Amino acid sequence: MTTILAIETSCDDTSAAIIKDGKEILSNIVSTQTEFHKKYGGIVPEIAARKHIEVINPIIQEALDKAKTNFKKIDAVACTYGPGLVGSLLIGVCAAKAIAYAADKPLIGINHLEGHIYANFLEGQAPRVKGQEFPFITLMVSGGHTMIVYVKDHGKYEIIGRTRDDAVGEAFDKVARFLGLGYPGGPIIDKLSKEGNPKAIEFTRPMLDDGFDFSFSGIKTAVVNYIKREPKAVSRKPIADIAASFQQACVDVLVTKTLRAAEKKKVKTIALAGGVAANSQLRSQFLTHPSSSLYSLLIPPLNLCTDNAAMIGAAAYYKFKRKEFAELDLKPVANLSLY
Repeated sequence: MTTILAIETSCDDTSAAIIKDGKEILSNIVSTQTEFHKKYGGIVPEIAARKHIEVINPIIQEALDKAKTNFKKIDAVACTYGPGLVGSLLIGVCAAKAIAYAADKPLIGINHLEGHIYANFLEGQAPRVKGQEFPFITLMVSGGHTMIVYVKDHGKYEIIGRTRDDAVGEAFDKVARFLGLGYPGGPIIDKLSKEGNPKAIEFTRPMLDDGFDFSFSGIKTAVVNYIKREPKAVSRKPIADIAASFQQACVDVLVTKTLRAAEKKKVKTIALAGGVAANSQLRSQFLTHPSSSLYSLLIPPLNLCTDNAAMIGAAAYYKFKRKEFAELDLKPVANLSLY
């Protein structure tokens, strides 16, 4: 049995978890800062870093207590060291290094994006799972990243498509802000879209038939231009229709390109990863698409789509088995790439 203490502080959520054998969640504690950033319409890095400092120690202790373990009993300490906000990353990295040094345990540095992929490896998480069959395709969708990753094996990745401008999560936030809906935009638009007609407005779908790269700036701009061009648009078309039509345009592009990538790479499994994987329309469209029966679909539950330490612990387990340990001079890397 291998138990790993994992720490995640890449953005505005402080999280610690104890993971057993890369699959079983013994504890997964998350402290969110959303309320502190709402009035600014986005994350303020300085505030995020300060809040991490305030709660990191209690969160780690709570994770240990819930798992009924302590520093002596764990086998390794893992932490996210990039990509993310450098101030936020620094808090988690420093905490992990201090624990690893004091408890004389191996230190494992994890790429945040890699962690999102491994959320699908935790026990009983996906609604349709036939097993993690390598290789597989992962659609990585979050506030800062949108990419299609070809996962060849543990720790072996090839990015075959990425956004050329805004990530899809950024587009959701910007459209929500423009419509005066608040922050964070993704959950708000998702909820509002349930009341609207996704076919009410035919927004552009950039690069839909062009390779595997994405462009969401154009969809965002189409929404802005529609309202500016039609000053009374919101009164004639309910705002829920605008939100639903915008969301549908984004989802159509994501699903189409992911399925195309899976077909080209001849894989049997497709995984979703990242905060936008919590979007109900995206999940539904993958599950009901005519081609979905050809693939095993790995879809994390809502609590494992957003940033959490459980996914970091899952990824760390496989590095632990390969003895890929970090040195105690590990430093955060804000723009760390996925291999």
